[in-house]
Amino acid sequence: MPVYEYLCNVCGPFTDMRPMAECDDPQDCPRCETASPRVILTAPAFFCMPADKRKAIATNERSVHAPKTLAEYKASHRPGCGCCSSKKPARLMTKTKGGAKGFPTARPWMISH
Repeated sequence: MPVYEYLCNVCGPFTDMRPMAECDDPQDCPRCETASPRVILTAPAFFCMPADKRKAIATNERSVHAPKTLAEYKASHRPGCGCCSSKKPARLMTKTKGGAKGFPTARPWMISH
């Protein structure tokens, strides 16, 4: 259900969670109970959005000039994560007496330069 903002002439702005069908109806102020019109100060926020989608949006909204701290980076990587914990095995390489390199497991039909 979306959260909308309303402006009371006496108390100032307040927010309320209402069905979308009632978004344009005035809402009573929680302090003075005066009927207050809806105003658009910020974009509506949806609380029914799945947590993973909210997290993705928050990550996308992260400012470029505010990168993750080292603690945040370490917290986001668990043991066994695929991006940094798996190391590629060393590639098998042979050298001839003349100094030419050979990779016997890669493509045996290719000639090394």
